[in-house]
Amino acid sequence: MQIPFTKYQGTGNDFVLIDQREEKFIDREDQVLISTICDRKFGIGADGLILLEQLAGFDYEMVYFNADGRTSSMCGNGGRCITAFANQVGLPKGQHTFMAIDGQHISKFNEDDTVSLKMNDVHSVISGEDFYILDTGSPHYVIFVEDIDDIDVKKQGEAIRYSEEFKEEGINVNFVEVTKTGIIVATYERGVEAETLSCGTGVTAAAIAFHRYSKKPIGSHQIKIETKGGNLSVHFDATDAGDFENIWLNGRATKVFTGLFLPNV
Repeated sequence: MQIPFTKYQGTGNDFVLIDQREEKFIDREDQVLISTICDRKFGIGADGLILLEQLAGFDYEMVYFNADGRTSSMCGNGGRCITAFANQVGLPKGQHTFMAIDGQHISKFNEDDTVSLKMNDVHSVISGEDFYILDTGSPHYVIFVEDIDDIDVKKQGEAIRYSEEFKEEGINVNFVEVTKTGIIVATYERGVEAETLSCGTGVTAAAIAFHRYSKKPIGSHQIKIETKGGNLSVHFDATDAGDFENIWLNGRATKVFTGLFLPNV
């Protein structure tokens, strides 16, 4: 069996995308096959795999798996990449409405060729002395640091992810440095179990945590974010009730290559 695929990347966060609207190539329970496809030595290589599937009432469904082959929580950069992929396989540019594991999302194409993804509202932010915990479709731990270049993201992120409090379910860990123009973010991702060049839900969590950390006022804000894979921005409305609404993640989603994967060869 040959599996047609396209690889996309969003600020260095890379994904294998497969169109399963008319033909089924991969079973959702086949963790071994999915992890093999994502393997950078024995497969195509990616931070995750995304299935584009039919779902009544929506343009499509996004089914996301981490590189370990397990079904995962929401992936923001993946949501932007599947929007570009859906356009590639026939859906028009404009606005897409799709279902993901954390609920309905809206995405849209911008005049500068970026893709914007509407994230779910955030109603709870747990604050510590120098860290914040919140869920932006995936759970995130955000910690502010003086110099991100001094951080061993894998070692220090792993220590938090596998700490007694989080080891059972896992948590993504984001290190954030404040700059004159915005923030720099480096993320350790559970499921990948390593640092990734970018994380969409991670930078969204970091932008919201930055609002709290810097004691910004209520109202509309746009935070510029630098990652090792490129630049993103997050727009949100901070309400007087302490909620964050109208959250949009914006950045590029770029096709890398298209091919056929032969799992039995």
